[in-house]
Amino acid sequence: MEPQKYGPCIEMFPIMSIDKPTVGQSASPKQAQKEDLLRSSGVTGSMTLISRVLGLVRDIVIARLFGTSDATDAFFLANKIPNFMRRLFAEGAFSQAFVPVLSEYRSQKPLHAVQNLIGATTASLGGFLLVITLLVVIAAPYIAIPIAYGFTDEPEKFALFVQMLRITFPYLLLISLTALCSAILNSYGRFAVPALTPALLNISLISSSFLLAPYLRRPELALAWAVLIAGFAQLLFQLPFLARLRLLPIPRPNRDRQGVFRIKQLMLPALFGTSVSQINLLLDTVIASLLVTGSVSWLYYSDRLVELPLGTFGIAIAIVVLPSLSRHHAESSLEAFSNTLDWALRLVVLIALPAAIGLIVLAEPLLITLFQNQNFPVQDIINSAGSLRAYALGLLAFMGVKIFAPGFHARQDTATPVRIGIIAMSANMVLNLLFYLSGWAHVGLALATSLAAYINAGGLLLILKHQGVFRLRPGWPRFLLQVSLANLVMTAFVFYGSGSWIVWQDWSVLEQAARLASLVVAGVFTYFSVLFATGMRWSQFKR
Repeated sequence: MEPQKYGPCIEMFPIMSIDKPTVGQSASPKQAQKEDLLRSSGVTGSMTLISRVLGLVRDIVIARLFGTSDATDAFFLANKIPNFMRRLFAEGAFSQAFVPVLSEYRSQKPLHAVQNLIGATTASLGGFLLVITLLVVIAAPYIAIPIAYGFTDEPEKFALFVQMLRITFPYLLLISLTALCSAILNSYGRFAVPALTPALLNISLISSSFLLAPYLRRPELALAWAVLIAGFAQLLFQLPFLARLRLLPIPRPNRDRQGVFRIKQLMLPALFGTSVSQINLLLDTVIASLLVTGSVSWLYYSDRLVELPLGTFGIAIAIVVLPSLSRHHAESSLEAFSNTLDWALRLVVLIALPAAIGLIVLAEPLLITLFQNQNFPVQDIINSAGSLRAYALGLLAFMGVKIFAPGFHARQDTATPVRIGIIAMSANMVLNLLFYLSGWAHVGLALATSLAAYINAGGLLLILKHQGVFRLRPGWPRFLLQVSLANLVMTAFVFYGSGSWIVWQDWSVLEQAARLASLVVAGVFTYFSVLFATGMRWSQFKR
């Protein structure tokens, strides 16, 4: 989204290692007390930032080289399917189910039991996804019909989508195994490597756009092949680090049926409950295929910009929080459990609000600076800005879901997020239909997703409080007043400093970048200066 804007935020999180128990041993109470979630989040966020910045470069390259067309719409939709299922199976439900069980094994059982659990899980997950992958590749023309129904009246576009789906879908198997490796490394306090791994996808896409695309009949096919290449690269990258821990994910069928069964029990309902936002985004994309050419691409670029702060901060916090919450639950430390959630929520509010405001105020200047050229003209800027603002309105809720869901999964409660997820999903469908019939086109789809996210996050928060596992610590009114004042001052400064976005088109790329960077840096400085002046200190967020 706005990577420069959050540089100072990263700097306040020094990249330092945290206390880690040795392999196969549990963390002692003393070690647990020493854990610093802020520093751990900083490690994860810093590495993730590298990947997200490369992702931004990737999107700039794709937008400037390929623009918005039938072919790019086909690729974005084809790539959305395995990535949706990746977040559903791997980074979503699987991680939420696997980490608590792995944490328990690590604390209570010897190393060989942990190895057996990992081996059995690898065999089960890998075998299941291998079958799914083969079925989709074989039956792609039929599976593509409901997914890309809007493409069926354009045979060439539909055929290209089918071809790209066959190339990209095996990525699901590879990245799911990568997610398994990442969950193991995160559980053992090795946050940097998993956070850096996604950068390989961005490097692959950027390289293929320049090196492979010129040699293909349809240059956009290079993007699909890049996704598959990245799947192998990401998996192989993490294996040496797991070897050092003696925790290589070698398939060992039937070595620990009980552990795998428990993971499945937790995972199956979580498949829906933890991935509602992803399902909503997929629905947006599918419905967008029914709209005018370019709608899928406009939503994609908007979503990618929102994903920068969401992935850098929201997901980073969630990754660090889940093992900590699981440990507090295992130790029956209710106060520590509640305090960890409170800490995460404060950090999310601190980051999400200025990020959302920055995206809303600087939507057009940001899109012009990053993407505009002959392949991405002013009309694409206008259309992308509309959906960007709509997605940005939901950024706080998107981050909220990321930290509230672990509050349930750490306690091995997957049923409650499912119930809330069903309500949010239903609301999204209704809102999609209403906004579609009202003529709001792709902007309505993005807005529906944001509103549904607030329903999801709000429901999770209320139930956590009702169950008595989360209560707000003292100081929230003062904290909200400080953040509100800082955001108000920052908004006024950035709004008046940006001027008319139409003027931005007359400047060179270097002039645009310099102006945007100066606004972002000054806005960040203004925001944190006001916070400091009102008495907020970084020590308040250390844990």
